[in-house]
Amino acid sequence: RMTDGECIRRANGTMCETSEPIMADDGSGKDISIPSFLMFKVDADTLKAEVKNNNPVQLEMAWALPTPDDRVEYDLWTVPTDILSRPFLDGFKDVASSLGKSAYFTPHFYIYDGVRSNCEGANGNNQCASLCTNHGRYCATDPDNDFDSGISGADVVKESLRRICIWKHYGDENGIGGNWWDYVSQFNRLCNTGDFFMNDDCIRDAYKHSKVDGDAINRCMRDSGGLDQDGPNTFLDQEIKNSNEQGVVILPTVFVNNAALRGRLNVANVFDAICAGFADGTKPKICSQCDKCGDPAECVKAKGVCKHSVGRNTGGVSNFTFGISMMSVIALFIGLGIWQYRKSREDMRDQVRGILAEYMPLEDQEMNGSSPMDFAQKAGKTSLIST
Repeated sequence: RMTDGECIRRANGTMCETSEPIMADDGSGKDISIPSFLMFKVDADTLKAEVKNNNPVQLEMAWALPTPDDRVEYDLWTVPTDILSRPFLDGFKDVASSLGKSAYFTPHFYIYDGVRSNCEGANGNNQCASLCTNHGRYCATDPDNDFDSGISGADVVKESLRRICIWKHYGDENGIGGNWWDYVSQFNRLCNTGDFFMNDDCIRDAYKHSKVDGDAINRCMRDSGGLDQDGPNTFLDQEIKNSNEQGVVILPTVFVNNAALRGRLNVANVFDAICAGFADGTKPKICSQCDKCGDPAECVKAKGVCKHSVGRNTGGVSNFTFGISMMSVIALFIGLGIWQYRKSREDMRDQVRGILAEYMPLEDQEMNGSSPMDFAQKAGKTSLIST
C-alpha cells in the first residue's frame, strides 16, 4: 500500500485516508445499503480503470487478522470511567505477562479536542466549564451528567493523563506493564466512585498497592504540559492525533495488528485475537496451551494447564448437556404418549359400558343364568375390544 504522500500526489492534492474507516453510522449513512464495501480511493481508482478497460476484475474479502511477524501489537481505547472495559482490565494482567515480549500492549485514552469542539474561546477562556482542562483544550464527557458534583470531565482527563504517565514509566519499554495493570485494578477497586475519584489519599493508596512511584508520575504529568496552564500537553495531543488516525468512534475498542475487534470485550476474545495475529510458526507456547481452553485466564494462571477444555462460556451449552436435555424431552413425550393411550382405552371401555347398560334388553337379563351386565360390575375384566 502506498504512503499517504504518494496517495496525495496521485490524487492531485486531495487528502487521503491513512487508516481504514470504521463502519459506524454518524447519522449520514441512511443512503448506504447493506452489504457495502469500503476501499481506499487509490485502490478503488485502480480497479475502476481496469473495469473501464473492459478487463475482468476479481476481489477477495477476507476477515483474517494481519499476521506480519512474530510480535503482535494490540491497543485498547477506553476512558477511566468506562464500565464495559473494567472486567478486561481487571483480568488481563496475567495473560499480558504470559505473552511476554511476543506481544506489545499500548493503552490509549479518548480525549475530545476542545479546540475543535469550540471549548477554547477566542480569548483563551474555557467555554465548557468542568468538562475541560488547559483552558478548554482537552475535554471529556461528564460520566454522571452532573456539572456541579461527582466526577467531572476534567477529572476524567486528569486520570487519563495519570495512566498515560504510569504506562510511560512502567510499560512503554517492554509492552507488558505489570505495574500499570495493578494500578488500574487497584484504582477501580478503591477509587472509582464520585467521592474518591480525585481523592489524593485514595490515589496514593493505589500507588502504594501497585508499587508505583507517585512523585515520578506527578512530575511526568507536569513535564508533559500539565493541565492548568493555557498551553498544549504533548501526551494528550498525541492521544487526539492517534484517535483520529485510527478512526476511533466506539469505546471501548481493541485493535490487534491495527485491525479493530468487534463484539464483546473480554479476556478470552482478546487472547484469541492476539494468538491469531502471529505469523506462521511464531505463535508462543502459551497460545497453543490455552487458546482452546474454556477459561484462558485460569489456564494462564495454571502455567498452561487447561482445566476446562469443553468450550468457551459464550452463552451456549455443551454437547453432553444438550444430549441429556434431548433424551429427557424424548422420555417425557414417550411417557405422555403411553399415559394418553391407556387413558383412551379406559375411556372407550367406559363409553361401551354405558351404552350397553342403557340399551340392553331387560328380558334377556336371566339368559343362561347370568346377566349381560356382569362384565360392567366386574370392572371390565372381560374386554369388549379385540386385541
